Amino acid sequence: MELDKMDENDWKYHGEGNKSLVVSHVQHPRVLRLLKYPAEDSENPPQTAEQAYRQIQNIVDFSSNVMSSLLGEKFIHSGEVVKLPLEFVRQLSIKVQHQRPAWRCDKVMDIYSGCALCLPNLTSPALHQPTHTPPLCIEIKPKCGFLPSPKHVSKDIKTKVCRYCMHQHYKVANGKWKRRSFYCPLDLFSGNRQRMHFAIKHLIEEPQNNFKVFKGGQCIYSSKEGSDESPDMNSLLHHLRPYFLHANNRMNSHVTCKAVLNDFIQVLVNALLSSGGGDGGVVADRQAEGRSFCEASIFNKERIRHGSRGLPNDSVLFRILQTQMLDTLDIEGLYPLYRQVEQHLQDFPKERTRLQIEGPYNEAFLEKLQKCPAEDDGSVEYAVAKVHQYRVAMTAKDCSIMVALVPSSEEEEDNESLSSQRQLRDFRPPAFSYSASILDLDPKPFDSIPRQLRLDQKIVTCYLRTGGALPKGPLREKEDCTLLFHPM
Repeated sequence: MELDKMDENDWKYHGEGNKSLVVSHVQHPRVLRLLKYPAEDSENPPQTAEQAYRQIQNIVDFSSNVMSSLLGEKFIHSGEVVKLPLEFVRQLSIKVQHQRPAWRCDKVMDIYSGCALCLPNLTSPALHQPTHTPPLCIEIKPKCGFLPSPKHVSKDIKTKVCRYCMHQHYKVANGKWKRRSFYCPLDLFSGNRQRMHFAIKHLIEEPQNNFKVFKGGQCIYSSKEGSDESPDMNSLLHHLRPYFLHANNRMNSHVTCKAVLNDFIQVLVNALLSSGGGDGGVVADRQAEGRSFCEASIFNKERIRHGSRGLPNDSVLFRILQTQMLDTLDIEGLYPLYRQVEQHLQDFPKERTRLQIEGPYNEAFLEKLQKCPAEDDGSVEYAVAKVHQYRVAMTAKDCSIMVALVPSSEEEEDNESLSSQRQLRDFRPPAFSYSASILDLDPKPFDSIPRQLRLDQKIVTCYLRTGGALPKGPLREKEDCTLLFHPM
């Protein structure tokens, strides 16, 4: 990017989260991620330009020095901090304002610091050639894939029902979503193809903010928060159908929705299970079989035809799960250690730097959490290491996976330029070149831990109060339909 020639018309609104807004370049596979702050602070920015720069640099350092080591470099794109012309940023803010969802407008884009994070646009893979079929990119926010140990939790239900499934009741009760999702992360992280297929099917049926599909960089399937309308699955299937026309030698114009959907899910499962060029070894499922099944999942255990083999140890899901499991104490077991650190910092404020409470996120920080003693020796160093482990685990629980699928024609399959791309040929649907990336890897603030405890208590209380009213048996399959296409 030539920073002195930035033009707001070269950029378009891409999306936003709670803390930042993203714009994408209209021609190049690049995005800019800009900070946001409360609308009431729009005239008086809450931090200086230097502080904004440090905040974004911390995100880059945390991703490149900490999460990259734990999750695997091949999955991570850390990006770089850029300083943008202020006039460009102001004009960009004006341009994108009308495209923002109304419920996000309680915060405004940072137009004072000129700082942004520049990243590759993972919805437009660089391997895509304009003359070929547009790539499909699927964004999945898998959430936490294991149950906590009973040793540290006060409510037995937490060892039986996963956090995501309990949180669904709380979100519906508070009006965030109109309907519960029947997706369960423990099914996705199981490594069992049937359970994974089942999980992705329910992500598609009720995506909320956990599942999006992009085609050629454009979002073609997602949910709107608080909306009464279900996302248009028929529209998604119309988009998907050309990619699976030749699947199982189907060369006719009558392709059922169910066949297209099953082929699409099967490709996704294969991509998520791929060892990505490692030794492909398979590890045992969770530390104990009991921690890999959620009682709220409507998947019927009796349907499993083959025992769960676990996840390949170089797969994207395995790396995420291992990092999530750095949370060995649950928020309930961690909170007393947080209080110990907090008291120590009140007594010795200058210790914040030595203990790296707000970074820097470097090799020393990574070493602190990797060399944490197995047992609590009462030291503040132990308490800090456990807090750091929990914060890293929380980032892994809240990350997203972007799977890029690029259809391979017969000619492309022989192309040496694609030889490094992994091919999915385990079953009859057409081969895809693909890549998996992990995004949304910001560090979780040290002072967010009390809020995490309060939220945990509210979720569990709500679930127990509603009696966990989930159907006991499997849901009836939706009526199948047939898409009829006439030749052009």
